[in-house]
Amino acid sequence: MTGKDREGPTTLCIDVGGTGLKAMLVDAAGRPASERRRIPTPKPSVPEAVFPALAELCGPLTGYDRVSLGFPGVVVGGVAKNAANLGPAWSGVDLEAQLRKLFGKPARALNDADLQGYGLVEGRGVELVVTLGTGVGGGLFHEGRLVPNLEIGHAPFEKGKTFEERLGLRALEKCGKRRWRKRLDRAVEIWRRTFNFDRLHLGGGNAALLEGRPMPPDVRIGANVAGLLGGVALWRGAT
Repeated sequence: MTGKDREGPTTLCIDVGGTGLKAMLVDAAGRPASERRRIPTPKPSVPEAVFPALAELCGPLTGYDRVSLGFPGVVVGGVAKNAANLGPAWSGVDLEAQLRKLFGKPARALNDADLQGYGLVEGRGVELVVTLGTGVGGGLFHEGRLVPNLEIGHAPFEKGKTFEERLGLRALEKCGKRRWRKRLDRAVEIWRRTFNFDRLHLGGGNAALLEGRPMPPDVRIGANVAGLLGGVALWRGAT
């Protein structure tokens, strides 16, 4: 699979999740330029295991000009500050430097929910993006501009637990889809009162459990692939 026949730079977009690693080539207009590839996240999910796995995952994807990474934790200046669903070994890891070394291309990294938000938001008013997967992530945008590193998943929710503890994958497996959806309804009302959003975008792998279910007019279900397509946004203004 090659991106060399595309007009403009092609981006290798990578999404690191607690259960899966995903990658896709994306053209300069933010459209898929290859199939979406996925492999399980290594366990334990330490850098020494994850980076070689990324090399394996992306091996068949060729012809790209740059690399974007969505990472499940706070990322400041391309450096991971934490990664609750991967482990403490990621604190202080220079993600962008490791990607440049691994792929030999310019690289940029961002929190995965923020990156997914770039693939979902419409650029009008206040838009909140919440990702529902292994954990719970959040991204806040105003007129299409990111307010970075919103840690919504670790904020208090109910019964002395956080949004992630009540809505993450472990909670879903324990309580079942019906109760999980009711919890999410309560969470949406809290987010609406807190952020006064014009639009809430629900993404991540478990957002698929909401398809076909009536949702409020200001709530939309986003495709999980947005976490990869948003990688082009990291290069806006780059020459």
